Amino acid sequence: MNKGFSPMGGRGGFAPTDNGKAPETETKKDYKGLFKRLSGYVMREWHLFFLAILLTFLSNQLALLGPLYSGSAIDAIVAEGGVDFPTVWDNIFKMLSCYVLSAVLSYLLALLMVKLSQRIIRTMRKELFTKISKLPIPFFDKNAVGDIVSRMSYDIDTINSSLSHDLVQVMTSLYTVIGSAIFMLRISKPMMLIFVVTVPITIFFTRYRTRKVRPMFRERSKRLGELNGYAEEMLSGQHTIRTYGREKTISESFNGHNAEAMQATYRAEYFGGTLGPSVNFINNLSIVLVTVLGGILYMYSQSGAIMAGTAFFITLGGVAQFVQYSRKFAGPINEFANILHEFQSAFSAAERVFRVLDEPIETPDAEDAVTLEKVRGEVEFEHVTFSYIPEKPVLKDFTLHVKAGQTVAIVGPTGAGKTTVINLLMRFYDPVSGEIRIDGHPLKDITRESLRRAFTMVLQDTWLFYGSVYDNIVYGKENATREEVKKAARRARIDSFIEGLPDGYDTLITDDGVNISKGQKQLITIARAMLSDAPMLILDEATSNVDSRTEKKIAAAMDALMRERTCFVVAHRLSTIENADLILVLRDGTITESGTHGELLSLGGFYASLYNSQFK
Repeated sequence: MNKGFSPMGGRGGFAPTDNGKAPETETKKDYKGLFKRLSGYVMREWHLFFLAILLTFLSNQLALLGPLYSGSAIDAIVAEGGVDFPTVWDNIFKMLSCYVLSAVLSYLLALLMVKLSQRIIRTMRKELFTKISKLPIPFFDKNAVGDIVSRMSYDIDTINSSLSHDLVQVMTSLYTVIGSAIFMLRISKPMMLIFVVTVPITIFFTRYRTRKVRPMFRERSKRLGELNGYAEEMLSGQHTIRTYGREKTISESFNGHNAEAMQATYRAEYFGGTLGPSVNFINNLSIVLVTVLGGILYMYSQSGAIMAGTAFFITLGGVAQFVQYSRKFAGPINEFANILHEFQSAFSAAERVFRVLDEPIETPDAEDAVTLEKVRGEVEFEHVTFSYIPEKPVLKDFTLHVKAGQTVAIVGPTGAGKTTVINLLMRFYDPVSGEIRIDGHPLKDITRESLRRAFTMVLQDTWLFYGSVYDNIVYGKENATREEVKKAARRARIDSFIEGLPDGYDTLITDDGVNISKGQKQLITIARAMLSDAPMLILDEATSNVDSRTEKKIAAAMDALMRERTCFVVAHRLSTIENADLILVLRDGTITESGTHGELLSLGGFYASLYNSQFK
């Protein structure tokens, strides 16, 4: 895909593209806003989400009871008077029951979160695709197709990973930390003073580190999007690349993009990955201090230096309980630090997705916009000026009056503004100044749907989708009968080719029609246009991909197609427009010559020189 060209074949002027890359506004990331928006998607499935919270509560509560029974069993072992076996076995049974039930509930929670995340991602992907279908053409001029696809696939998959796994971890960690802290306070308040020191150190270090890592994940998403965009562009242009022997050049260029993406990913993953081990070290240090202090307090308690019932008194079972709870307390903090860089990645991906969702759609139709009905096809351009880039007009004071049923051909050098006229007529863009009218109605006062339904188009850049030949032809008129489709194919001189295919009209066209020639693809699009009953027709180099002999064969069919319709023909082959009612010569955005073929030849101007260069 040629970046920066107008959408109708790329010859009507340049749109601003920043070298083909989507403009990325480097602003401070609003994490609270991103979290709020993602939470909105989660709350759409509130029943599943609250069930997940309930399972989290039950699973972790059972897991937190395990150390309690473990400590009671230890105290029963070291009790005065010998081992109290009934108490030991009772506590062991309770401890095992808690852990088994907790594991079962955790498994159910994991399954539930997969279902929840998939529903959320389905909704998000649907909204993203729907939004893309409503975006104006300039958006696609400024953004690489591969980058858009990357947002729909890689970025949303990244969000899915966080929702299905990391969100469970966060909920689990939060409950475990709070529950463990409550149990530890009940066991020994003095030993909790260790965490008063280590937890703030962990928090401050984590905040400092994440601020450093944030821009790295943003850069990673950006580089991966650019890599996908470049790969899509190069893969779609393999014929041209091999024709000019540029395989080595594009491979080197791809390696450059790949290296940048790898470097950005490495930096993000490396510096993000160091956060977990660093926090783990601090947490392990706290557990060592807990074990040492617990041992000291236990020895003093046994010696009688610390009286039972005081805050410093602790049993061996209490020390064991506290150590286990301290591991549960520190473990989730460490896990949270480990997944924090995954959240960074998810937020960067979400930002890219939301940036598309926040793109302004096409200007809505006016409230009193009219629906075109019984279109005659009278078209007027009145002093129209237009530019893709400010202060660089493509059309300058363009004025034209086309009567209903007339055929108007537009010729001129590359970049003269020929296709821009079509873009404005279809209202892919709006003029900077001036006005365009159809049957006396300004385009801005007409609904876009009825405006575009009034046209049928055959473009130089043919587009076929994955489906049967029949589906691709009937695309122009969904309620057409099979006989009408076959009649259109016969008029386009493509029927014999179609009937010779393995499955005839039911033969699948794959990957934008790579299994058929360009000329055959164009004939199918011509058949599609012939099937349409739209009152106006746009032909943009409609026979550029067929040979001269085939062109002559379908000339009569094209004449029939154009009959009694208002037609706009953008042509380089002047032989195809000799019978046009009006020929316009566009140069530098202005009409320099106009008239019939004979009149323009007699003028001896640019058109005459162009015609003579082709035929003499």
